Amino acid sequence: MLFTQASPNEQQQPDDTELAAAAAWGDKHAFEQLYRRHHQRIYALALRLAGEPSVADEILQESFVRLWHKLPQFRGESQFGSWFYSLALNQALNTLKQHRSFWSRFMPDWHLHEAAPSEPCAHGGNDDELLLDRLILRLPERARLVFVLIAVEGFSHDEVARLLAISSGTSKAHYHRARELMKEMLS
Repeated sequence: MLFTQASPNEQQQPDDTELAAAAAWGDKHAFEQLYRRHHQRIYALALRLAGEPSVADEILQESFVRLWHKLPQFRGESQFGSWFYSLALNQALNTLKQHRSFWSRFMPDWHLHEAAPSEPCAHGGNDDELLLDRLILRLPERARLVFVLIAVEGFSHDEVARLLAISSGTSKAHYHRARELMKEMLS
């Protein structure tokens, strides 16, 4: 039986768990590969939650900094992507809390009537996805957070309630408000 050696292009790429283990030991190349595999998904989440590209960039950067520090805690008991996504989601929520200034609580909800940003998301998509992203960005912050977590990311109201430290009923109210506002924006 003849054995042929696989060319470098045919060699199996390491999975995320292997890369995470190598990166936890300080392998910067492995960490770079994790970044390349996951940055678009994390940025899309961050942009949908934050509504501003500059804040989404900050969330993306802070998520990967936090990942670098937390990698030794990843034991491979769950999928790396799910574990990191949860870490990035918590980082996004923390960053958004930090960005809320004292005065923002007293400002009217004027951004509902602004024109939608022209660059809603860094991923390619069809016109319906781009319209959805533009509408999401126009929602008030709490309604936007709940809507993205439920409608886009697939979390349940109970999970959203735990993540945002609100009741399940409040999650449902924010979600209903987001849907109603989006219907108004479409009409």
